[in-house]
Amino acid sequence: MAVYHAGEIAVQRRMGQQQIADRVGRMVRAEIPTAAADFLVQQPMAVVSAVDGEGRVWTGVITGPPGFVHAADPRTIVIAASPAPGDPLAEILTRPQRIGMIAIEPQTRRRMRVNGTAVPTADGLRIHTDQVYSNCPKYITPRTVPGLRSGPTGARWAAEIDAHTRDVLGAADTFFVGSADTDGNADASHRGGDPGFLHVMSPTRLRWPDYRGNSMFMTLGNIAVNPHCGLLIPNWQTGSTIQLTGTARIDWDHTEDAAAQCWIDLTVTAVVELSGSG
Repeated sequence: MAVYHAGEIAVQRRMGQQQIADRVGRMVRAEIPTAAADFLVQQPMAVVSAVDGEGRVWTGVITGPPGFVHAADPRTIVIAASPAPGDPLAEILTRPQRIGMIAIEPQTRRRMRVNGTAVPTADGLRIHTDQVYSNCPKYITPRTVPGLRSGPTGARWAAEIDAHTRDVLGAADTFFVGSADTDGNADASHRGGDPGFLHVMSPTRLRWPDYRGNSMFMTLGNIAVNPHCGLLIPNWQTGSTIQLTGTARIDWDHTEDAAAQCWIDLTVTAVVELSGSG
């Protein structure tokens, strides 16, 4: 498949960064490099994004002991675990799906991204890779992550952001965002900044700045053609997670932050909190 679709190319051109994107895009490959395979097998978690039957994008985390996610061959990644009960992805991934995945190691500020097709197996997922590439370490807050685990209390669903969720979001320095193109090809990406960079504007609206990264604009390019996106906000101390899904809009005429290329406004339609075991 081509590295970029029309939405991504349009954003690259608008930003005047298409030549950079073309150069960076040469590192994207279908095969899993040896260094990437070595990195994957050390990770205790993988963040995955996919689209549900209503067109909503959800982003969640799958955890396990190092080695639970590994490369089985140059085009196949095996995840020997499933999303926690109550995670919307648990139902979505019972069928073959186009997924985006990101593995991140905050203590070393390394990350790699994968886009491909996930097929359910008896103990997890088998992913056929279409795009594999590493990312620069920008905006990753260094920390030791013991691994996110979901506790036995299940999921708490809501239609709006309540006071508890607002406090968690306001303190976050990291979140993950999932998006998809018009064909449902999903992507998972990382966003980081100082606590407070994720702004809660109202019970149904979030806003955050988009800072300059690798110039590929995979998230913005998807939003440009398909507004659905989903956020995952981890609580590294307790192991709990908050997932939000909704529709996003790119605000090009921003004035709040001179370092931002643009801002993203998300209208939230559903919130899910999974309790941690910490």
